[in-house]
Amino acid sequence: MTDKCQVLPKLIVGLGNPGTQYANTRDNVGVDFLQLLADDMHVTLQSESRFLGMSARGMLADHDVRLLFPTTFMNESGRSVAALCTFFKIAPEEILVVHDDLDLLPGHMKLKIGGGFAGHNGLKSIGACLGNNQNFMRLRIGIGMPPSRDVISWVLGRCAPSDREDIDEAYTCALQALKTLYTSGLQKATCAVNGFKPAQNN
Repeated sequence: MTDKCQVLPKLIVGLGNPGTQYANTRDNVGVDFLQLLADDMHVTLQSESRFLGMSARGMLADHDVRLLFPTTFMNESGRSVAALCTFFKIAPEEILVVHDDLDLLPGHMKLKIGGGFAGHNGLKSIGACLGNNQNFMRLRIGIGMPPSRDVISWVLGRCAPSDREDIDEAYTCALQALKTLYTSGLQKATCAVNGFKPAQNN
């Protein structure tokens, strides 16, 4: 059972960029995972102009949860998150943001609460629009470092097939870990996520 004192996410945000040209890029692993989560919850993300994004609401492990994909482009993600949170009175501590992470190998993950933004523009925007609050939960999905210093081309590019396999494995683990978060608490969910390694990395 979960610790009753623990704050569980009422909103799960998947970061990425709108448009077919960005589909399946490294920068979009957050929203790609969000779409898989929506499918698993049997809900459909629908455009919500008042929230500057696409949202849905459903049950996750018997908890009422909202999903959000900000369609403002990555650098302005906070405007969308703040609009929805203000409307539904969701506190920063009740938000989980899923996003790409250069500092982790493809398919490796970390689940954490708070901390810095490590140069991630989507996280920076969210923190700023929430009143410089950093206390939201993050699910970091690794995309690896570029072989050159051209970070922009790397994050906006598509993964090699082997990296894509690793990330797809991570999605499967993360889906189960989120259910564990709601049923058994943060510690068990964190252990499952942080200890995961794709099959070809074992």
